[in-house]
Amino acid sequence: MSYLEYNVARVPSGFQKVLALNWALVLLVTAVSALGFLVLYSVAGGSWRWAEPQMQRFVFGLVVMFVVAMVPIWFWRNVSALAYAVTIALLLAVEFVGSTGGGAQRWIDLGFMRLQPSELMKVTLVMMLAAYYDWLPASKVSRPQWVLIPVVVILLPVFLVIQQPDLGTSILLLTGGGAVMFLAGVHWAYFATVIAGGVGLVTAVLQSRGTTWQLLQDYQYRRIDTFLDPESDPLGAGYHITQSKIALGSGGWTGKGFMQGTQARLNFLPEKHTDFIFTTLAEEFGFLGGMSLLILYLLIIAFCVGSALRNKDRFASLVTLGVAVAFFLFFAVNMSMVMGLAPVVGVPLPLVSYGGSAMIVLMLAFGLVQSAHVHRPRASGEGRLLRR
Repeated sequence: MSYLEYNVARVPSGFQKVLALNWALVLLVTAVSALGFLVLYSVAGGSWRWAEPQMQRFVFGLVVMFVVAMVPIWFWRNVSALAYAVTIALLLAVEFVGSTGGGAQRWIDLGFMRLQPSELMKVTLVMMLAAYYDWLPASKVSRPQWVLIPVVVILLPVFLVIQQPDLGTSILLLTGGGAVMFLAGVHWAYFATVIAGGVGLVTAVLQSRGTTWQLLQDYQYRRIDTFLDPESDPLGAGYHITQSKIALGSGGWTGKGFMQGTQARLNFLPEKHTDFIFTTLAEEFGFLGGMSLLILYLLIIAFCVGSALRNKDRFASLVTLGVAVAFFLFFAVNMSMVMGLAPVVGVPLPLVSYGGSAMIVLMLAFGLVQSAHVHRPRASGEGRLLRR
């Protein structure tokens, strides 16, 4: 038996794949989601109004994760370009048939749920970039003509999403895509140039306010003003962050107790079940509760990074690291936002905030991580041999 045949024989199948899953990751994801169910039950005043639908989505998401995990990782590499193209088409469809909520047009009504294509793009963009750098020889990674292609791949969905408008998701797509490029080995000088350009862009954004070539919407400028000085308009633009800080501070070390939070229960805190749900958790469970959630998040990232470092397949490794980066950006931006460390940009807290698209897409992403983990016992050339 040749070395390749031996490694093909070692690839788990059937029940062996289930046993080969990273069950620690499954338990961590379940623990975070369960904490989310508790908080949703609390903010609804002891009602299953939000918790029950979220539980149903989580169960469906688990099924999605297991199904994706059972499919060989090389298959997902092969369909990456198609998945990216379909998501781009969905983003375009939002412009024509999308449903509106909260003043933004971001969803497509499928009848049984509202799909937010920009959430799906966070995963398909990572898949597309990972497939590109898996195909591209390492010697060409930093050559200008080969750097331009992934830049276009990233900027296209960023442009479409910012039109919805959804500045928060646009920033996540731009940052997540850039992180995958960096992890793939693109030279640091490109990123230094982008950072310098970013400083110039921020200056231009601020200078354009009130002119005919204004670069942001008025409400986005108000968010910047609120970030810099929330007390300047405590009952208007600064209301969200002011109430959020009150809830965070009132929780103390151990919190007020389950279902005892006043800011959320008395409706002082807007978006208490979506973007600002972390403040409800911190008010009821205190600093220790917030830190417990943060530790669970960091453990999830640690398992993803560990799996990626042990994986010798370039696509599988980049996808796993890309999902880890996207997941980190999710909770880092949300927590920074509700604590006043970043402008309010409308990013949900992963696996905790109420919402169908974000939950299912995250479970799909973890399914890709599991697929990379389950199917990693391959010879280094097997993946390319099967793809061709």
